[in-house]
Amino acid sequence: MDFFFCLPVLFGCKTTVKPEGDQNPRVCPRCNNAAVIGAKTRNWFEICFVPLVPLSSKHIWTCTICNWQSPRGNGLWEPALPGFAPPPPAGYQPPGWQPAQYQQTPPGPSPYPSQYPPNNYYPPK
Repeated sequence: MDFFFCLPVLFGCKTTVKPEGDQNPRVCPRCNNAAVIGAKTRNWFEICFVPLVPLSSKHIWTCTICNWQSPRGNGLWEPALPGFAPPPPAGYQPPGWQPAQYQQTPPGPSPYPSQYPPNNYYPPK
């Protein structure tokens, strides 16, 4: 009697991300939150969900909120520290910017009913 066993063998590559180095948060250029940290990614070859062989590794900047990533290294761009962004040039206005125009309210009592009682109102006892 011959037995034939068919065992599925699952294999693939898995990427792991681990925080590394200085963990001072930096400003994310995508979501503008101070949540960018330095990290190291490593690709692993795995069989049956067991990582066996490391294939490659990279040092990156990664945002913990929006998952933005950028390579990290000497001479490469670095995200800004919070509160240290340079001010915009003098007289800079974003495209399409116009000054706000407010309407003057007429003097006298408001024509709309107040949502709250006046300060000198005391409920009856």
